[in-house]
Amino acid sequence: MTTSPMTLPADARVAPDAAPKRIFGWLFAVAILAVMGAYVRAIYFTPIEAQQGAVQKIYYLHVPAWIACYLAYGLVAIGSVINLWLHDERADRLAASAAEVGILFNTVGLTVGPVWAKPIWGTWWTWDARLTSTLFLWFIFAAYLVLRGAIESPAMRARFSAVLAILGVLLIPFIHLSVYLFRTLHPMPIMLQPQALVNPPLSPEMETTFLVSSLAFLLLCVALVVSRYRLATLRAAADDAEGVGQ
Repeated sequence: MTTSPMTLPADARVAPDAAPKRIFGWLFAVAILAVMGAYVRAIYFTPIEAQQGAVQKIYYLHVPAWIACYLAYGLVAIGSVINLWLHDERADRLAASAAEVGILFNTVGLTVGPVWAKPIWGTWWTWDARLTSTLFLWFIFAAYLVLRGAIESPAMRARFSAVLAILGVLLIPFIHLSVYLFRTLHPMPIMLQPQALVNPPLSPEMETTFLVSSLAFLLLCVALVVSRYRLATLRAAADDAEGVGQ
């Protein structure tokens, strides 16, 4: 005798999802606490930079946001390549979930950057290679999300959006190298310079705060991607049950 899923008791349908839901909830809570702890440390327990003053503390938000953004877009690229190769809808869901999270951190980086730039550079924005390319990256992934909403066919949507996402991620190495290739107001990455190993550009307290902030943002990025992927999976299961797209 075959038992239809619709005939299962309510508890039997809910129970398999209960444990993952708790795990995702705890992961998100830990990520939020980590970010809050990082900024308590940045504000109250990290010295003020001598030349830039208190505004330099935006560094502990601006740079970790970009690191988390690049992680999310990297996951988009991985999911997109796997989907193009194996036509696995789980990879497509991962790419879509990570893209939503990536554009969130992309927006944070673009928003707080001008707040830091105005008192230091004397201008909110300059159309140099680094800043313009990061804005262009935002537009690419905004287009990616619009494209996903505009195509009804799941297979065509996954294929076209994967190609656009891969092209967008290829821009990230150019963004990193742009400060070396072009004259720009944007400074070079201070933590990635070879001499940073011999002569650290930050004090030990600042360096620790930067590392804590970066780890907290990476954890928040992972928590958001996992949460968004789980929601997409539940939505796909509900669509399958209702016969949507068949």
